[in-house]
Amino acid sequence: MGASLPPKEANLFKLIVKSYETKQYKKGLKAADAILKKFPDHGETLSMKGLTLNCMDRKSEAYELVRLGLKNDLKSHVCWHVYGLLYRSDREYREAIKCYRNALRIDPDNIEILRDLSLLQAQMRDLAGFVETRQRLLTLKPNHRMNWIGFAVSHHLNSNGSKAVDILEAYEGTLEDDYPPDNERCEHGEMLLYKISLLEECGFLERALEEMHKKEYQIVDKLAFKEQEVSLLVKLGHQEEGEKLYRMLLSMNPDNYRYYEGLQKCVGLLPESGQYSSAELDRLEALYKSLGQQYRWSSAVKRIPLDFLNGEKFREAADNYIRPLLKKGVPSLFSDLSPLYDQAGKADILEKLILELEQSIRTTGGYPGRAEKEPPSTLMWTLFYLAQHYDRRGQYDIALAKIDEAIEHTPTVIDLYSVKARILKHAGDLAAAAALADEARCMDLADRYVNSECVKRMLQADQVALAEKTAVLFTKDGDQHNNLHDMQCMWYELASGESYFRQSELGRALKKFLAVEKHYADITEDQFDFHSYCLRKMTLRAYVDMLKFQDRLHSHAYFRKAASGAIRCYVKLYDSPSKSAAEEDDEMSKMLPSQKKKLRQKQRKAEARAKKEAEVKNEESNVSGVSKSGKRHVKPVDPDPLGEKLVQVEDPLLEATKYLKLLQKHSLDSPDTHLLSFEVYMRKQKILLALQALKQLVRLDAENPDSHRCLIKFFHKVDSMPAPVTDTEKLIWGVLEAERPSFSQLREKSLIEANTFFLEKHKDSLMHRAAAAEMLYVLVPDKKAEAIKIIEDSSNNLVSTNEALGPVGEWKLKDCIQVHKLLGIVFNDHDAASRWKVRCGECFPYSTYFEGSHSSAIPNSAYNQIRKNPENGGHNHPDSDQISEAIPSNGKLEAFKDLVI
Repeated sequence: MGASLPPKEANLFKLIVKSYETKQYKKGLKAADAILKKFPDHGETLSMKGLTLNCMDRKSEAYELVRLGLKNDLKSHVCWHVYGLLYRSDREYREAIKCYRNALRIDPDNIEILRDLSLLQAQMRDLAGFVETRQRLLTLKPNHRMNWIGFAVSHHLNSNGSKAVDILEAYEGTLEDDYPPDNERCEHGEMLLYKISLLEECGFLERALEEMHKKEYQIVDKLAFKEQEVSLLVKLGHQEEGEKLYRMLLSMNPDNYRYYEGLQKCVGLLPESGQYSSAELDRLEALYKSLGQQYRWSSAVKRIPLDFLNGEKFREAADNYIRPLLKKGVPSLFSDLSPLYDQAGKADILEKLILELEQSIRTTGGYPGRAEKEPPSTLMWTLFYLAQHYDRRGQYDIALAKIDEAIEHTPTVIDLYSVKARILKHAGDLAAAAALADEARCMDLADRYVNSECVKRMLQADQVALAEKTAVLFTKDGDQHNNLHDMQCMWYELASGESYFRQSELGRALKKFLAVEKHYADITEDQFDFHSYCLRKMTLRAYVDMLKFQDRLHSHAYFRKAASGAIRCYVKLYDSPSKSAAEEDDEMSKMLPSQKKKLRQKQRKAEARAKKEAEVKNEESNVSGVSKSGKRHVKPVDPDPLGEKLVQVEDPLLEATKYLKLLQKHSLDSPDTHLLSFEVYMRKQKILLALQALKQLVRLDAENPDSHRCLIKFFHKVDSMPAPVTDTEKLIWGVLEAERPSFSQLREKSLIEANTFFLEKHKDSLMHRAAAAEMLYVLVPDKKAEAIKIIEDSSNNLVSTNEALGPVGEWKLKDCIQVHKLLGIVFNDHDAASRWKVRCGECFPYSTYFEGSHSSAIPNSAYNQIRKNPENGGHNHPDSDQISEAIPSNGKLEAFKDLVI
């Protein structure tokens, strides 16, 4: 580097490189300017100056200088390497790899460039190139441990585990007899465990076990050693030895569920079908009885039998498990037992059991069959459990009665108010749930979890401004510059995005959904530093697991929700594009003068409010932007805080397709993926792609109402298409004709017959009836009255219970809301929608959507009688601005302070 310069300038060039490495950028810049004063066209100096400026956030100057330096010295590996580093800093990894390869053509043995290239190849999963680069590094520097390990890991990632084992054994052959020294024992032990896991992965089980016993004294992590050993023993069929080892592990940690599962497998009590015979159940019961005597303080050994016991034995075990937890006052008891509600009959047994306990405590002050008196709090926790139990079963009146009694018993327990808020949310009164959750929050202003629960309820009630004001009480905004986005608070952003979507504020909704997508891009980027760190620290098993996790990162539920939300926003934008300025002016010209005046006043108020918020945020950032060292941290200003630019896309469906492809790649087993694909491709007139999405939907769940809708819509569209003219159209038509018989629902049936058959098959389900009615209206618009009658003839009586689907024939609140929107929007029949609203208001008396008699939407309800007070002007619905003003002044919602009485 800098070889073409005189000795003085060459030393200055070395100073630039050293200053860059030690982050003394001003010093490096001064040295670069000194060289360029005499040699203004020196390419390597120009490049290094550009790289230094890049670190000082002067990117445009940096790129300009680096490109000029490369132009002046195309045959310098330094210029190409620096160009690659510049691209790497901007996450342009493919371009960076091209630059590194050009640098290696000039200097093929440069260790630094090869190492940088290998990191990028691992990041981009160019596994063949990764193997090649790692081999080159090992050839150039075979005495470096990291090069051996990197070469082995590259072969493992490239699906060549046996080759990786050979490399590790070759590396061990280069070591001296007294290796490792004390300061490297942990790293060497990790390498041996990685090698053993590789042997297990390749199927060399005997060899792996032999290697473990041979090198046991060199492995420091004894717990990992035992877990690996027992895994090998079980796979080799050495069940007796495996049983002994699992019992040893249980003595170390008797609350590890995996150890119990492994022990069951060793004694032959873990059938693949999951179904136990009566003899197996007896043996299993005896096993856990003996383990329970051995580990008396273990919670797991008492909880696991509840999953497989039935009848009277289940009742007895549940009784023994529940009593001490109610006495102790464990709030999470219901969450612990809630999976049992999915098993037939167990919910009824639990209900009967808890009611007996409640009755006994009320009458005798103690549990049944015991003379000892229980503390008063036991009754409160019993009522607490029963409230959640009845909430789970949809019996909201009883649930609210139980939780109100618990609050009256002990008004100071925060969990009671949080659970009551959850019950009200399930019952449909979102505003009351948010108010009650805020009351719980105000009881302990230092509890982040209760604060988060409150924020969640507020967002569900579409009180976004208030939710944000409440959430930021727990965010730091000092030297660390943390806020909800920087903290990657994805649950908040998703809930906020959904709220904005419900309010048709698509710009803000997109802003939130795309923020979550940005977090996943950052998580993908975060793995970059670990490619060298993990090889250096020898955390190889964790490193490989991390890479596998990164490969399936976009299948995570939060990403799926964010991508789905963004796609729904773009579809809605396509269906209802935002009005242009000319259209708005045209509408304004048709308004009356009084209407124009009101509209302008409203716009001015909105602009003033937005300006005030921006000024406040700017002032806060200026105050918090000075660190202890005196340096000013300038926060990047968001150029589009309301997402207005996001909704001004020319082709919304093109934007939707970007996220759709990610869902199709990583979430193929989610029906929502294919439902969204169908909707997008039908709008884009991509018939074959829509057919592909339809086939996937039918494959996943042919009886789903959405699958039926898509099936009928698709072939109704196909039937209305004009006769094919071009060769392409004829080819598409031929594919559609060939695929139609593959749908069993349409075999030898017309679309109307298929719809009628579907209705008869699922006549007890509200949502299936609604789907059939909607499709009848699509197929025969003249039968609108008949279609509406199909929905109105649905009854809310429990017909049967399906273990997988739950009660059949029983209405759910969210389904009824969907049907109401169907009647009002799709059928455009406001009378039918009104009748449905009245009917559902009786079924769901706490629902604000249907204005039920017990909901906060009714002015004369008991809730609003309590809620009215002079501080909120006597309004039934104080808006979020009124409420939010109360928070800074007194720390709680004065408008709702008496709600819990």
